[in-house]
Amino acid sequence: MVAADARTAVAFTLSPGNAHDAPEGRELLNGLEAPAGNPALVMDRAYEDNATRQLVLDLGFVPVVPPKRNRNDPWEYDRELYKRRNEVERLFRRLKGFRRIFSRFEKLDVVFLGFIVFVLIVESLR
Repeated sequence: MVAADARTAVAFTLSPGNAHDAPEGRELLNGLEAPAGNPALVMDRAYEDNATRQLVLDLGFVPVVPPKRNRNDPWEYDRELYKRRNEVERLFRRLKGFRRIFSRFEKLDVVFLGFIVFVLIVESLR
């Protein structure tokens, strides 16, 4: 999920439970338009691989992601800006406040995605 703040999702996709987040995240980022200026893109450590960071730079964003502890060549990042990543986590918490999302009753992906869209609309109107 790409989110603008704690209430606004920009893009999201549904992936299999056994798939890694980074390839799905790169597909979502490829669908975004080029931003004006160089806005920061705050990402989780799951997206700290070289391919994702390079894609973010190519799209015109500034990647804000801490390197994993076992990396040979760590980089500097804006620690204060990274603290705002909790806004996306708060969006996930709001989504999981709806029983149908956290327990996933629907068997079809299209129905589950439709309910996620419905919940995102409800949350944006609050």
